[in-house]
Amino acid sequence: MKLITELNEQIKFISEEGSEGKRSLYITGPFIQTEVTNRNNRRYVREVVEKEVKRYTEQYIDKGRALGELGHPEGPSINLDRVCIKITELKQSDNDFIGKARVLETPMGIIAKNLLESGVQLGVSTRGMGSLKERNGVMEVQDDFFLATAADVVADPSAPDAFVNGIMEGVDWVWDNGVLKTKQLEQAKKIIKETSSKNLSEAKLRIFNHFLSNIKNT
Repeated sequence: MKLITELNEQIKFISEEGSEGKRSLYITGPFIQTEVTNRNNRRYVREVVEKEVKRYTEQYIDKGRALGELGHPEGPSINLDRVCIKITELKQSDNDFIGKARVLETPMGIIAKNLLESGVQLGVSTRGMGSLKERNGVMEVQDDFFLATAADVVADPSAPDAFVNGIMEGVDWVWDNGVLKTKQLEQAKKIIKETSSKNLSEAKLRIFNHFLSNIKNT
């Protein structure tokens, strides 16, 4: 499985007044688009996304656990110290899935709010996992796709993030007792575990060269 990120530019930031008269800042717009070839030469089948959005809504949004980070995380896990938004809605509209998220009063949420109030252009990036299969020159996301988060807040949404797209998306991820881990990391652990103390230094050097080669080839 690959880490898959998609940048979304058609996002609006709105201010709404709550029941207690306190105003909150929200992000809203199409978080996921299907049945079109996007800038990353990827296509999402609507039925695949419908199924995953249903699961994500039931397990995360409805339970108040759908969170997004500030910036581009390096993997599928949610880092609580970087959370800045809480996704409150993800509704289907034809081939698009319109999301809404509240900017939180966390340290990262306050940074995002201050940036917005200072006129900085921000966007959102969905983050998920899944397999890709080429079809007619387009990489189609397969039915094992699942969302890690429907939205992270990112700067300069018009430019793909080189680190995430170039390195993290080139890494294979595997399930290990219900936890997603990099395939390379699990291979490294296995090599070290099976290596005698006498040859440990040589094994570590081999692993380092293996990782370096993977990065250069992504």
